[in-house]
Amino acid sequence: MADLPIYLQDQTEDEIMQRMLSRVPADIDKSEGSFIWDAQAPVAFMLSEAAIWAQQVLDRGFARTTFGEYLDMRAEEHGVTRRKAVAATGTVKFKGTPGKQIPSGIVVATPADEISGEPSIEYKTTAEVTLDGNGEGIAQVTAVVPGKAGNVPAGVIEIISAPVTGVVSVTNPEAIKGGADVESDESLLERFYTRVRNQGTSGNKAQYIQWANEVAGVGGVQVKPLWKGPGTVGIYLLDMDKRAANPAIVQAAQNYIDPTMDGQGEGQAPAGPIVTVMAAEEVPINISVQLTLATDATIEEVKEQVVNGVTAYLRQLAFADPLVRYTRIAAVLLDIPPIIDYSNLTVNGQSDANIQINPGQVAVLGTVTLNG
Repeated sequence: MADLPIYLQDQTEDEIMQRMLSRVPADIDKSEGSFIWDAQAPVAFMLSEAAIWAQQVLDRGFARTTFGEYLDMRAEEHGVTRRKAVAATGTVKFKGTPGKQIPSGIVVATPADEISGEPSIEYKTTAEVTLDGNGEGIAQVTAVVPGKAGNVPAGVIEIISAPVTGVVSVTNPEAIKGGADVESDESLLERFYTRVRNQGTSGNKAQYIQWANEVAGVGGVQVKPLWKGPGTVGIYLLDMDKRAANPAIVQAAQNYIDPTMDGQGEGQAPAGPIVTVMAAEEVPINISVQLTLATDATIEEVKEQVVNGVTAYLRQLAFADPLVRYTRIAAVLLDIPPIIDYSNLTVNGQSDANIQINPGQVAVLGTVTLNG
């Protein structure tokens, strides 16, 4: 920490030892190995350690330099608490005997990967389901362990932890999404600064943003006053991946801000405004391009890099910039080393045109078509 107080400067073991020896009368032997030296050396060491501890206490006392539980305590002084982990949610499809009733609480899972050592991820059904005439049924599931690890792509859940009579298979037809880890120090510090530097008062926009950001799993907020006319407020939410928030996150935010949706002031919102919380509308960004690749590159390898690069760019735009810029996507392509050149680039079927993203919407990557 820069500009330490005077009592924490020059507090090394050697500096302390020299100051202590300077207080000893000159006619007493204080050379190294003498009785005085040996008696004062441990004291100098412990005082230098105490100075280090004092510096650490000072670090932990300020939001900019603190961390972990100390940051929790600092933020809580201003009513800001760390958001807990959120369990991923989605649906699975059971197949089996038509008419079979499958109770809630059934545990399904992804297979463990013995090569990478990646463990199995378990999910639990939250409602019972009856298989239809085709022997199929859709059930809602929630990850057993909250966190981002519960987000998995479609088709990877294939294990039923305990056999269920009349059920032969299970899979997830769509990706399981919405899981979020415990809020990071960086995110908590950002919300802390927002609270103390840009305080929301009397139900202004800043305060609605603060309330929404206090809900676990929320990764972006956009507030639209007069959403449906006077006395109404619309709030659009993103998850931590800058995608549309899932229904569980939306409902949690609604319950926290205005659970009755009748302006009675039963939540954080003041009496009067009727608040409606919604997931942002996802706008797919479809990309098609002709590529000239290095001789040792393959379309499959390059496609992964394009997907990662464009996804990162779109995340930066979420609720921050209303334009998906054609030139920025072109720049992403040229920043990928195996791509030597490109032609016939289209974004949502258009060449050399930006894509407008309206309030309440978020741009997400759609299809990526690469031609070699």
